[in-house]
Amino acid sequence: MMIKKQTTTRQCQFCTNNVKGIDYKDVELLKNYLDTHMRISKHRRTGVCAKHQRSLALAIKHARFLALLPYLAG
Repeated sequence: MMIKKQTTTRQCQFCTNNVKGIDYKDVELLKNYLDTHMRISKHRRTGVCAKHQRSLALAIKHARFLALLPYLAG
């Protein structure tokens, strides 16, 4: 007997709010997409579409470079 996992479809938060670009200076928003070890969360976990996942990762990397976000937790 096989048990099926019930899946729910998530809408991308950025697509539903018609966000044109993700700002690297919005640190509070970017922290929602990092896990406890300060790694970028996967799109399957956050529900972000591929287009916005790429721009989100780029914004996080810019914020890390400018020391707005840490590279490591600690």
